[in-house]
Amino acid sequence: MNDAAASRVAEFREVTQQLRTEIGQVIVGQDHVVEHLLITLFVGGHCLVTGMPGTAKTLLVRTLADALGLQFNRIQFTPDLMPTDITGTDIIEDDENGQRQWRFVPGPIFTNVLLADEINRTPPKTQAALLEAMQEYSATVRGQRHTIAKPFFVLATQNPLELEGTYPLPEAQLDRFLFNILLDYLPLEDELKVVERFTSDTPPINVQACTNAAQILAFQQLVRQVPVSESVGRYAVQLVRGTRPQDPAAPEEVKRYVKFGASVRAALFITLAAKARALMEGRYHVTNDDIDALAAPVLRHRVMVNYFAEADGLTIDDVLSKLVTARAAA
Repeated sequence: MNDAAASRVAEFREVTQQLRTEIGQVIVGQDHVVEHLLITLFVGGHCLVTGMPGTAKTLLVRTLADALGLQFNRIQFTPDLMPTDITGTDIIEDDENGQRQWRFVPGPIFTNVLLADEINRTPPKTQAALLEAMQEYSATVRGQRHTIAKPFFVLATQNPLELEGTYPLPEAQLDRFLFNILLDYLPLEDELKVVERFTSDTPPINVQACTNAAQILAFQQLVRQVPVSESVGRYAVQLVRGTRPQDPAAPEEVKRYVKFGASVRAALFITLAAKARALMEGRYHVTNDDIDALAAPVLRHRVMVNYFAEADGLTIDDVLSKLVTARAAA
């Protein structure tokens, strides 16, 4: 590695540490969740954060946006939200000559960091308004394509589907999220810190911006330059293929408990995410451990278990854990 590349890697690690420090001033614990959100940003993907109400999902995303120093918009998804409330719409107005003309009024989707709050509380038609933006970085309104400036991240929060008044996300939209992160309850000591921090009369913490749009785009290019050996790349592809019950090499647990496996996009995403994780760990190459560590957040929303898993009391994470163990031992 030459001096220029080493300098860029050092800058990457320094900014990463600064972001962790700034976020840690507000968010207690949840280190793995913060790490996965940062990987999402450095890969240029989108992230779904799943957790019960009151687990600081919205606060976490808002704090991250403040630390990034990027333009931030928030959409509160409700059952009556319309697609044009997200993308924007054309209106007719009079110009200086008295002639009527169409003018596009951008919606909140035209930003850098979009918080899609409680995304599963709106019907699928409105959820689908995000599909083009998440994949093509654009929004089409009345046949006109409007480009969304990069970097652009959708950080969506959702409550578990068993809660009343929620709609399952379409499979096509789920597949566009890099990660599905589970935000669980905190340990006792961390929860005590939260109560002490947010019930005192201390002034609110002012999170400082640690980076900017140009630097984040440069980091995304840096991540793609991290090498992956042929053996590790093969391991990642075999792991994803192992989620498909019709694949001859799939473990017996997958053939018994999985209804649908992950697509090729999962192999792309897990490899990219592993590159970012390697840089954050101070390494310049990807290992099988990086792939294993990211298997659950990359695959849990792409793999569907069947009735037998539910009957045996197994969750998707249980099945994925068995898959990773089987692949590591192979």
